[in-house]
This record gives sequence, C-alpha cells and structure tokens, in this order.
Amino acid sequence: QLSCLLRMVTQHGIPQDWDTYPQDLLLFLSPSDYAGNCTEFFTNVGKANEDVLPREAPQRQELLLEALECLRIPGTKINKTNAEILGWLVCELGEEYIRSSGGSLLKDLSRCGSFLPEQEEAIRDVLSSGNTTFGPPAAWSAFTLSELSGLIPVLSPSILQQIPK
Repeated sequence: QLSCLLRMVTQHGIPQDWDTYPQDLLLFLSPSDYAGNCTEFFTNVGKANEDVLPREAPQRQELLLEALECLRIPGTKINKTNAEILGWLVCELGEEYIRSSGGSLLKDLSRCGSFLPEQEEAIRDVLSSGNTTFGPPAAWSAFTLSELSGLIPVLSPSILQQIPK
C-alpha cells in the first residue's frame, strides 16, 4: 500500500512537503528524492515503523548503505550521534560495526527485536570485554540490566553467571 501511495504522490514530480506524509512512506523513497538534506531524511526513516519492511527486505540494507554514505562514516565505527540518526537502522549493522563501535551502540541495539547469530556473538564479545560504560558483567546492577533489557536474551551463560545476584 505504501509503495502504491508513493507512486501516486510522486506521479507529478517530487513533493516538497514530505513532512505532511506518513514517515513510513520514506522507507520506499530514495534520499535523493527527499526535499531536505540526507541527515534529516535518515533521522525520519529511523523514526518510521521498521516492521513495514520485513527483516530480509533488500530495501533495509539499501537504506543502511545510503545512510552510512550520507553520514560519511569512515570505516566501521559508529558514534553516538550517528547511532541516534540511524534509529532502527542500527539493527541492520553487521558484526564488524558492533565490534568496532564498542559500547556506543548497546543502548540502541537493545531496542532491536531480533539479531542475526553473528550480531549476537559481536554483542556478547563487546559486553564481556567490560570496555563499555556498563563495565564488566561482575559490576552490573539491576539498573544496568534495565538499560540492557533488550539484550538479555543474547547474553551467554558465562556472562549471566558473572552478574551479581
């Protein structure tokens, strides 16, 4: 329905008032067709309903690649500001981005509904390293677990055993 609506909206050219349309429509739009700058575009995409596109949809990976290009991210390290702009697109980042970015993505990743096995392994590696703002698992508190609640299913038994009761 959204791709059909997009065709109708763009039939007579690209509108300049994208803010008056549902944000989910942006998932089917190219950033070059957006009236604002690409950072603004991806901030709005990051707020759109990610469930509109199935996890396997090629558009998700295309959006991520365009966002990384727009934000001019050199290499695989994502800082906190760029993670905020990406919104749910951080859930599409590969294991190399998760490892390189260390703890800066953990809170954002905790909002993801599911992970690929290699993403889970990278998250476990980052958490068990202790080189995050949360510190090593042996120093975690109930507040830490609350902050990382979306990542609890990813935790390995070896990490869980280190957490104080």
